[in-house]
Amino acid sequence: MNLLSVRGVSKRFGGLKAVEDVSFDVSQGAIKGLIGPNGAGKTTLFNLITGFLRPDRGSIVFNGADVQGLAPHQIAARGMVRTFQQIRLFPKMTALENIMVGCHLHSRGGFLAGLLNLPFTWKEERRIRERAWETLEFLGCSGLADEEATRLAYGQQRVVELGRAIACKPRILLLDEPAAGLNIRETAEVGTLIGRIRDRGVTVLLVEHDMSLIMDISDEIVVLNYGQKIAEDAPLAIQRDGEVIRVYLGEGDA
Repeated sequence: MNLLSVRGVSKRFGGLKAVEDVSFDVSQGAIKGLIGPNGAGKTTLFNLITGFLRPDRGSIVFNGADVQGLAPHQIAARGMVRTFQQIRLFPKMTALENIMVGCHLHSRGGFLAGLLNLPFTWKEERRIRERAWETLEFLGCSGLADEEATRLAYGQQRVVELGRAIACKPRILLLDEPAAGLNIRETAEVGTLIGRIRDRGVTVLLVEHDMSLIMDISDEIVVLNYGQKIAEDAPLAIQRDGEVIRVYLGEGDA
């Protein structure tokens, strides 16, 4: 079953074709990689899928419903959650509080109820705090709960950001370069964590430049170049694809 279907999606910025007629599916329960050289259109495609940009053409269907035109928070509430290349944690808030923000996506109490301190919000806040603790324990970093998130080591900040996304209860998680800036050990740990997230029933679509990581954990890989899809296959087939080799190594080296 396809959880996400992208069909003929295109986006121009003036005369620049950022994404051109891209189509692919993400099966439920899969880890799908999205790779390509710098400027290939990977992050633009993520922004189109998650509502931060509107495509000029094409359709984006998530869980059987067209999500084109919905705002990012509406798409997230339906179960499609993303992270960003640049870490976006809330300053002056602890790691636990940052993850609680993700839990609030599905809370019943709105701003006014919280402002009025209505009784039902107390119970809900306790439930949210408990779920955030459970997420930290799943990540293996409950000891960081009371630390100010933006003062943590870079790799720890990456994990907290990932935890906040998990706390949103995604059906599909879109990860934009989750290993960016990490060392070899941290990258391996993120790869293991992504596998554990999939084991919990969460489908994953990720952009990543670390080829070892994406080849190790992906079931299928889509390759973009100059905004166009040039290949889509299993990791081993992608490694042997002549066009992919040419794009990454150049004509002479290939």
